[in-house]
Amino acid sequence: MALKADRYELQTDISFFMNTEGNRGGVVSMSTGGTGAAMDQSGALAVYATDPSGKMPLGILLNDVVDIDLTRQHLNEHKDEVIKGGKITILRKGYVVTNMIKTGVTPAAGDPVHVCANGELDKEDGIGGCEPIGNFLSAKDADGYCKVEINLPRA
Repeated sequence: MALKADRYELQTDISFFMNTEGNRGGVVSMSTGGTGAAMDQSGALAVYATDPSGKMPLGILLNDVVDIDLTRQHLNEHKDEVIKGGKITILRKGYVVTNMIKTGVTPAAGDPVHVCANGELDKEDGIGGCEPIGNFLSAKDADGYCKVEINLPRA
């Protein structure tokens, strides 16, 4: 899963940590713990929720979170990798081109974006009562990528 270079980052957030591996392009949600009110509050964790019901979506993950041995290799800065347990960058407002779309979903431009399991995006609310976090700005291309506009927090 990935992001393409076509993106507009109007507002990002760097106040959360991520203790699990994750691919950029999906929606991370707030885990139980800290609030993120302080820049180095270790309890402020973001996760790819397996069940996003009741979880507050934070935005699109813009980093690859990896678990590698840093004594044997370096982080790939060209892929904007961060080490597991480190600070992540989250897109709160703007648009990206991502392929983190739920399997079998065929969105059209203008469809609402909802969060489903594991940070994937869907055009329908599969968990019940979840407000949309943005809109699809395109249909899927031949490689499965869509342009997605994110506007968080929702009123």
